Amino acid sequence: MKVSVIAKNTTATPALKEMMEKKLSKIKKYFNFDVEAKVKFSVQKDKQRVEVTIPFNGIILRAEEETEDMYKSIDLVVNKLERRIRKQRTKLSKRSHESLRFPTYEDYNEKDDVVETNGKVVKTKKFVIKPMTIDEAVLQMELLGHNFFVYEDADANKVSVVYKRNDGDYGLLEPEYI
Repeated sequence: MKVSVIAKNTTATPALKEMMEKKLSKIKKYFNFDVEAKVKFSVQKDKQRVEVTIPFNGIILRAEEETEDMYKSIDLVVNKLERRIRKQRTKLSKRSHESLRFPTYEDYNEKDDVVETNGKVVKTKKFVIKPMTIDEAVLQMELLGHNFFVYEDADANKVSVVYKRNDGDYGLLEPEYI
């Protein structure tokens, strides 16, 4: 597994890089091909944050953790990734990866525009929406670790939003045009 590291407000020491590579080698067994993990270390006040993004076969696996210790954050983020992989492994194995049209990492390499206003919209994100079924959208949402996901319904050709409800089920927001 190739690991590329970015550091923000901190320095990615060789020891941190080595630790991250060693820990990520634990989840290498879940991939039958070589993948690249993008790791971002950042520090804000007393919080040490680690974000890991692994794009593979058009699917994006992402997790982040924040603690007072960078090494603890590394342990927690790798454990979270492994749990997420195991949870979704059955769903992924039932589908043919080549036939899915999930967005790639480059599609989610968002273009951020920061806008100063009077406490209203402060950030705008633009991203590519790909046609997919609701099951594929739920799978992508879970792999990203988000609580909602915007996608184009492949059957209805409408933009929809799937979201995770507090009871653990999923909800769907569909537009209704007047």
